[in-house]
Amino acid sequence: MVDDDPDDLFLAKDAFSQSDLPGDFQMVSGGEEMMDYLYRRGRFIDLENFPMPSFILLDLNMPGKSGFESLMEIKKDPSLRRIPIVVFTTSGEEEDIYCSYELGASSYITKPATFDDFVEVMKKLGEYWLSLVRLPEKLAGNWS
Repeated sequence: MVDDDPDDLFLAKDAFSQSDLPGDFQMVSGGEEMMDYLYRRGRFIDLENFPMPSFILLDLNMPGKSGFESLMEIKKDPSLRRIPIVVFTTSGEEEDIYCSYELGASSYITKPATFDDFVEVMKKLGEYWLSLVRLPEKLAGNWS
């Protein structure tokens, strides 16, 4: 998950843990940090502790590199573009929705207002992306 709001990151991590889904929930606090994670730079070199994501939950409105800029950069890179990106943001603006899909987002979800709804959304996202959907074993080249 990529989000500059520590409260949203905390809620998402807690909601994911309550959903009893398999997998590791990784969080970064902005677009630049996400790109460091994906390109294995700095503290993200170790694939064992920082595995490549099955999908990315991406906030749009972040300081520095915005969600739109991050989405564009990922989808232009042949080694990353297959990673599904779910825009997960507070904005319900039609222009944001349109631009997200134009740039290659796989889905667009407006963040729920209550914790119970947050848990339900995380559960559904996890079930869909981690259990139902078939993804390539290695989405973006050789990660081993």
